[in-house]
Amino acid sequence: MPIIRQESLFDMQDLYELEPNKRFEAIFSTLHIEPLLVVVSKKTVYGAPTELNYPAMIYALVARIVERIPTIKDLVKRLRHDFMFHLDCGFLFSDRIPSEASFSRFTQKLSESNALETVQEALLLQAIQEDFIHDDVISIDATHVESRDRSTPQEKKPKPQPKKRGRKSKAAQVAFQKETQEQEEQKTIYEKKIEHQLDIDLETLRTAIPSQPNWGIKKNSEGKNTFWF
Repeated sequence: MPIIRQESLFDMQDLYELEPNKRFEAIFSTLHIEPLLVVVSKKTVYGAPTELNYPAMIYALVARIVERIPTIKDLVKRLRHDFMFHLDCGFLFSDRIPSEASFSRFTQKLSESNALETVQEALLLQAIQEDFIHDDVISIDATHVESRDRSTPQEKKPKPQPKKRGRKSKAAQVAFQKETQEQEEQKTIYEKKIEHQLDIDLETLRTAIPSQPNWGIKKNSEGKNTFWF
């Protein structure tokens, strides 16, 4: 019995055009990525052609923060399996998905130049001019991240000596209390407990607010890890 293949009612392009809004269009439209493209693009017409879509790679790195994707490995996996995310970042049907090593070399080129600072200053100035933020409460929400193509070899740590059981001697208790007190005094305001912050004035608290971002992780009600930046 012959098999007749039924044609699709809509092709893939029609289904994509039925999407109500592009999810990242509002964010990507405010970014001026021209200084970044100057750094990573070829300087001459000679040599092998460029096979990577550099604008899409920049947008993918921005979308990684928006979507709370913790690692570049997860970002590459998302680009390969999520077709809509693939198109929203600016990749074409014919584009090759960059590997982890390609993203690593890409970010290394950007970190060796001041292009990111130029883009950030332009975006910050635009936000101040449009009265979104005020210059008296600005903090830099970025930190230097060292990128590498291969993992660094780990040094073998010596095994710690087992602690003695039982109550400590008086001298050991005094030394332990003194060490604990010194560690507590070296902590910043926000590393201490909340009761230590009650007597501190507001201006000091605002000045001591940490400005370096970090990834956070916790388990939700379904037992899955939830990430935020």
